[in-house]
Amino acid sequence: MVGMDWGVHLPHLGRQATRRNVIEFAQHVEQLGFHSGWVSDHIAWPRSIESKYPYSDDGSFAPAIDMPWLDPIGTLFFVAGCTERLQLGSTVLILGYRPPVLTAKAIASLDALSEGRVILGVGVGWMREEFEVLGMPYDQRGRRADEQLELFRTFFAEPTSSYHGEFYDVPEVGFAPKPVHGSVPIWVGGDSEPAFRRVARFGDAFHAAFQDVDAVASGWRRVRELATELGRDHSTIRLSVRMYLDPASSMPASKSIAGSTDQMVDTVGSWSAIGVDHILLDPVAPGGIDGRRAALESFMLDVAPQIT
Repeated sequence: MVGMDWGVHLPHLGRQATRRNVIEFAQHVEQLGFHSGWVSDHIAWPRSIESKYPYSDDGSFAPAIDMPWLDPIGTLFFVAGCTERLQLGSTVLILGYRPPVLTAKAIASLDALSEGRVILGVGVGWMREEFEVLGMPYDQRGRRADEQLELFRTFFAEPTSSYHGEFYDVPEVGFAPKPVHGSVPIWVGGDSEPAFRRVARFGDAFHAAFQDVDAVASGWRRVRELATELGRDHSTIRLSVRMYLDPASSMPASKSIAGSTDQMVDTVGSWSAIGVDHILLDPVAPGGIDGRRAALESFMLDVAPQIT
């Protein structure tokens, strides 16, 4: 098997999303050898939601309306200050929730303060109601997202920057600091033809989430076809997948790395076989945050060495 990078979802949502827990969890997974720590993006959602969540079987969105959910970018700034090596990712940042220049400023600042550790995972979002709460347009959000990514490219690379598009018009401005390496890696999520085109055009990685291996393999084939059509070398694009780490096998098997050590090794092997080289683990275990940390430690001690 090829080498595999391991990411982990950080505990920035739920009742245990406290200062101490976030610090201790982030430092622990860094010590365990995890490549990256990740946050998810929701800001404020109404009690009544008619939009269908694409990653549950029945379309429901599970979190209660009063569940704490720390701001994703703010959490990554915080984690940058208490870690040294852990890459800092978003799974995924919803581009339409924020004005693009404001997002670019936050990401460039985070990258500068973390000394180049940002991975910008992006998506277009699915919950119309949350866009409305935020006062942001939901219509044509894919085309708006593409313009945002174009704007990021310019603002991250050019000494002075401007952008003139269909949805965003920015005069020439100064923009500093820049990302440490002149850009940040863009990992694009989604499972539609427009998302695959976005990966092929902008992506350093295709970042799939909570789908079965056949669906991801099909999407990955399409991404590579589209990249070739655009004249890109598709071998420069990575394939990442987000899955539950579920030792007790309590979650859907197609979305999980679950069961015994041997079962987990076999599952990872099936993902590696289609080209995955980064797996983001979303730990599910009894015992709260201590149980999740124990599950991650067991995985890194018992399973990961058999993969890498």
